[in-house]
Amino acid sequence: MNDVSQLSESGAVGAALFGQEPVRWKAAWMIEKRWGDWSAEQIDAGLAPVPYETISKAGNLLMYGGASCLWECLIGNGTGTGGQTLTYFNNGNSYIGVGDSNTAAAATQTDLQASTNKTRKAMDSTYPQHTDGTASGNAQIVFRSTFGSSDANFAWAEWGVFNGSSGGRMLNRKVESNGTKGSGSTWTFTVTLSLA
Repeated sequence: MNDVSQLSESGAVGAALFGQEPVRWKAAWMIEKRWGDWSAEQIDAGLAPVPYETISKAGNLLMYGGASCLWECLIGNGTGTGGQTLTYFNNGNSYIGVGDSNTAAAATQTDLQASTNKTRKAMDSTYPQHTDGTASGNAQIVFRSTFGSSDANFAWAEWGVFNGSSGGRMLNRKVESNGTKGSGSTWTFTVTLSLA
């Protein structure tokens, strides 16, 4: 009589360690449309009429060139690829640009895709706005430009934030139909960017 016995033991232990949380680039944006020609100062003082339409949406695409400019400025480098001077996104250099192209956004783009109907508008006097600190609300920056009655009178199908009136770096881009601006109206464009 043969007794055969077989014993096997197996086990598996797995552990996953996640020492970091994903960081998300977020954009919320708003366009306030008013009849008439109004300055940002008149709007802020309550002298302009209430908007006849307000569009509030979210989303955009961070451009590789814009991200690179942020990192270069973070480490104090003033020169980019090919000796290009990198510029801060401050009041004297920041612009919101709008155009009429609905070409899909790609992170490699360096400008709006409209061939002729595109306009960059300088920041309103107190923008961009950022409050320094260590709380969650300190992880955002707000850009705002006011397009008067003679500015950007065409279909608004794309937008982006720039650090120059021409050339420079495009920080982000969004393709979205926002209506056609005509003469005799003022549109205020506000973009809130945050990391969360």
